[in-house]
Amino acid sequence: MYSVTKEIHFCYGHRLLGHRGKCRNLHGHNARAIIRLESEWLDSLGMVVDFKDIGDYVRSWLEAEIDHNMLLCRDDPVLPLLEAAGERVFIMDSNPTAENLARLIYDRVAGGGFPVVEVAVFETESAFASYRP
Repeated sequence: MYSVTKEIHFCYGHRLLGHRGKCRNLHGHNARAIIRLESEWLDSLGMVVDFKDIGDYVRSWLEAEIDHNMLLCRDDPVLPLLEAAGERVFIMDSNPTAENLARLIYDRVAGGGFPVVEVAVFETESAFASYRP
């Protein structure tokens, strides 16, 4: 089995509904996503996937939808206020945790036809969550 990993950095804001600690408040992260892809075979160039191809694919989506954006659960009472103020908001069906963000990125990469096996999202240098089916 061959494996490649691509790391991509981005920024986002969020808050977690129902959280008892600081994360209940609006705040932001300088995040990084670690995307692992695997294949039993290499392409004609000897690659699982070209690093540029996976990087361009994920980066273009992240920049359009997530980077420097506020991620909020659709039930968040502040959502209408931010939308009325013209702020960028990415609406999620569930709390915008690192776990749910990892799954969101995983699904996007898999939907692009890439052989993704796991996505990890680092909220800080020492805290990350990952998703793999």
